[in-house]
Amino acid sequence: MLLLTACNTLPSPEARRQNANALASSHHWQASELQAGAFRLQAYTPQRQSEELTLYLEGDGLAWINRHQPSVDPTPLDPLALRLALAHPDGNAAYLGRPCQYLGAAHLPCHPDYWTGARFAEEVVHSINLATEQLKARAGARRLVLVGYSGGGAVALLLAARRDDVVRVVTVAGNLDHAAWTAHHRLTPLLESLNPAQMRQRLAVVEQIHLLGEHDQIVPPELGKAFVAASSTAHKSRIWVLPQYDHHCCWAQNWQDLWQRLANPPK
Repeated sequence: MLLLTACNTLPSPEARRQNANALASSHHWQASELQAGAFRLQAYTPQRQSEELTLYLEGDGLAWINRHQPSVDPTPLDPLALRLALAHPDGNAAYLGRPCQYLGAAHLPCHPDYWTGARFAEEVVHSINLATEQLKARAGARRLVLVGYSGGGAVALLLAARRDDVVRVVTVAGNLDHAAWTAHHRLTPLLESLNPAQMRQRLAVVEQIHLLGEHDQIVPPELGKAFVAASSTAHKSRIWVLPQYDHHCCWAQNWQDLWQRLANPPK
């Protein structure tokens, strides 16, 4: 989702991976690589057992260098979903990166399609679903709460649409309808991707809370409001627009307080 970044200031993919490892290690979380379908996925976990697991799903990472040039490696510059997971205030949590992040995007089947037009393709969602099952089994969990940041919000909804163990989805600056998002920004449509907006019926029984930043120019709050308004089950979906927040600030800094307030979010 980072569309405008100067090439000569970017840390290398290895430096980005080391940064994530250091963040996780500082909280005594362990790194693991999960083979899940076609992809290997990077996970970080605290190695706890619980009935309920809150799984944090990363955003699109460094998908683009600019509006016309895809990145060669989508490993996040700032793994915001990982920082949210590490700030999780209660219960058990885990973190899952997206395909081709952290583990070397030069390896098959990684291709820029999988962090651009096919970022939500069936094989991508299938892989994340398999990895989710592995993390759930490790934790001994019976139910899931999914938290998705940015493009990870779409992944969270796509996962919830195919599982029967998800009790809540929380999206943070989430791209909930990529067709509306690309139209808004006048970008090439993500024609190879699944779209949560086409799966509202399957999501009808899932509680959803969508956190949006008032000043977010990457995923403007009106897009999230439109997603919920178009749903026939809007009573199960709630929108919370936070003043002074944008796409990056200040989710991780305030996450413990925000999470505790989610029990009774504003209408």
